[in-house]
Amino acid sequence: MTMISPTTTTDVTALEKAPLERFVAPARPSLIGLTRGELAEALAGIGVPERERKMRVQQLWHWMYFRGVQSFEPMLNVSKGLRGELDRHFTLARPEVAAEQVSVDGTRKWLLTLPGETPGERPHLVECVYIPESDRGTLCLSSQVGCTLNCSFCHTGTQRLVRNLTAGEIVGQILVARDRLGDWPDGTPPTNGLVPGDGARFVSNIVMMGMGEPLYNFEAVRDALSVASDGEGVSLSKRRITLSTSGVVPNIGRTGAEIGCMLAISLHAVRDDLRDVLVPLNRKYPIRELLEACRNYPGLSNARRITFEYVMLKGVNDSLAEARELVRLLKGVPAKINLIPFNPWPGSQYECSDWDRIEQFSEVVFNAGYASPVRTPRGRDILAACGQLKSTTEKLSARERMALRAMAMTD
Repeated sequence: MTMISPTTTTDVTALEKAPLERFVAPARPSLIGLTRGELAEALAGIGVPERERKMRVQQLWHWMYFRGVQSFEPMLNVSKGLRGELDRHFTLARPEVAAEQVSVDGTRKWLLTLPGETPGERPHLVECVYIPESDRGTLCLSSQVGCTLNCSFCHTGTQRLVRNLTAGEIVGQILVARDRLGDWPDGTPPTNGLVPGDGARFVSNIVMMGMGEPLYNFEAVRDALSVASDGEGVSLSKRRITLSTSGVVPNIGRTGAEIGCMLAISLHAVRDDLRDVLVPLNRKYPIRELLEACRNYPGLSNARRITFEYVMLKGVNDSLAEARELVRLLKGVPAKINLIPFNPWPGSQYECSDWDRIEQFSEVVFNAGYASPVRTPRGRDILAACGQLKSTTEKLSARERMALRAMAMTD
């Protein structure tokens, strides 16, 4: 068995680190990510009469989230005077693409500079990933700049937590992806890389599985996913939105009640002593408490199963005894068990389980009546696979960042 060293940190309060920085809105804030109520308040603030606000909100919503416009000028059913007033006070800014990588398998990874960057200071950067498949196009979104959880097998967890993203910055990732993929009614798909070619929407599914722990940024994630699932804009079914958490137990019930999306749990171990090392949050919310929250998840049914993610680490958590214990732990929970071959990254202490062992583990789970797909690694060559996301530009000079942006603009 591969030996791993337990973390020396024992103070569980340290797991809930406060972000080092806060979002500072620019002089002209973006309207992207505002709820309908917040959008109405913004219009009230620039003098739009109350009797007009509902109609104006509807018009703006259509242009921002159905048409994907990036300025107020194309909004021809909005009066010229109001367009000018909107432009004086607001923008429709979304994150800026600093760099784009396209994998040999068609996966795309974007390094994004968040709006509101202060001139002369290091920008805040996040990554999001688009994964094209034959029956869907999945967009993996980030919820924080960096991460607080320090999961020992995850590259993202080696970053410091800088700050939470705003709802607008989360929604902005969706809009950037649709911009780059030509996924608007009048859009033109890119000619390089692989995207669905049958006329279907390219971004059909969203997973909150990028940088950060979504349930430590609950309100912003909730509001962003409300925008994404609104039927008159981006219009994604809540059945096509999955939120993945490492186990922030107090917010799991809120996720079902206030968001209503599909739930995924980063489990990865069947014993507390091992999960304490792999997922240090387990020291605060151990497996028993986590599974109890899952059993009580609002709307849980065979049609709305919870996905349990289990990364396959050679000699660490991949014994057949652990497969049988996994089945025992999940008894009575409508579930799918997603087996994830470990995706290596520089400096990692782990190896991926042998393929034969992954198949044997999967067979134990399948024979117990659970779907146990083995996730096909995507985007490994561009470090875009599960657990590999990490902004590699944290220490780049201003000149190097400018060069990255120039490359993205000429792509």
